[in-house]
Amino acid sequence: MDHRLLEIVACPSCQGKLFYNRDNNELICKFDRVAYPIVDGIPVLLASEARDLSLEEVQG
Repeated sequence: MDHRLLEIVACPSCQGKLFYNRDNNELICKFDRVAYPIVDGIPVLLASEARDLSLEEVQG
């Protein structure tokens, strides 16, 4: 994940900061508790593609 892209990309729902999860290759929105996948190096910032995070994942 390009760190320059991470600086400008935002959550499509709340416009908040996204955090990169290297283990799962996802962008995480802690506020909305969702994870957006990264497919072939491209973030898929669609609500229909996001997965809900468990409380443990958000706090970890």
